[in-house]
Amino acid sequence: MAANRLNRLLALIVVAGLAAGLAPPVAHAQLSDTAEWAISVGREFRTTPNVTYLTANGWEGKLDIHVPRSEGPHPAFIYFHGGAHVFGSKESSFLTLLPYLEMGWAVVNVEYRLAPMAHAPAAVEDCLCAVRWVIENGEDYGIDAGRLVLTGNSAGGHLALAAGMIPSSTGLDRQCPGAPIDVAGIVNWYGITDVLERLEGPHSRPGTVQWFGSNPDRRELAQFLSPLTYVREGLPAIITVHGDADPRIPHTQAIRLHEGLEGKSVPNRLITIPGGGHGGFSQEEMVRSYAAIRDFLGQHVSGQPAPSNTAAP
Repeated sequence: MAANRLNRLLALIVVAGLAAGLAPPVAHAQLSDTAEWAISVGREFRTTPNVTYLTANGWEGKLDIHVPRSEGPHPAFIYFHGGAHVFGSKESSFLTLLPYLEMGWAVVNVEYRLAPMAHAPAAVEDCLCAVRWVIENGEDYGIDAGRLVLTGNSAGGHLALAAGMIPSSTGLDRQCPGAPIDVAGIVNWYGITDVLERLEGPHSRPGTVQWFGSNPDRRELAQFLSPLTYVREGLPAIITVHGDADPRIPHTQAIRLHEGLEGKSVPNRLITIPGGGHGGFSQEEMVRSYAAIRDFLGQHVSGQPAPSNTAAP
């Protein structure tokens, strides 16, 4: 049932912007479970928009908080949008959050600085500060700071990995010093694990080049910001979803992360989408991926919803 509802929910995300006004009203229509959830979600969740988590050089970092109205505290996803570190916004990615809300989790949707307004490592610094802000202030919003999972797609996947793996000893959290950041898990959707490979060579991409600007030490900085640099024992549980035909971020980056984590006995899983590109997966593939994510978090993050019955790829 949960998998069927998620399947319909993903279909609803696709058509939501197209359906309004196109069909005449039908009296006494039977609503699906997904439609009933979509109608009730506004009552079931409380939203606090545009909360400032950081001020840097006149820029205010904002985040939106969506929390179930039921008794908490609640586990929470902290989401970082994609966009090659040069475009995108928290508002444009809102529909991506719906499957997480359907799980009954709180969701924190984070804005961060993009190039050329701010070059690397600003986005990583911002995301570290956003996570620390949630750890320190989440209780006021009904969030359980002991059950935080970072997530994002593409550049957002990189930022989720970076914020969950980079230690305070690097100094990248100097804008918001505090206790070491400790999260329960990371859900990485085809994120960058080797930033240097995106900066130069056959897999370089314009967005990454723009993110580093004219920094003369960009090669060293790229390695400094690469999640692969920080693979070690004691990391949070990590699940990765990545297409093996991704033309922008090679699937080999996901494999290298998986193999490195295995070597350090870090709980992790790699979900490979056969023939999958840079996102844009089919509805069936997305349903199977979210089922795998739910199962994985049920195993490795305490107090989670029961695993679904849908098999993972």
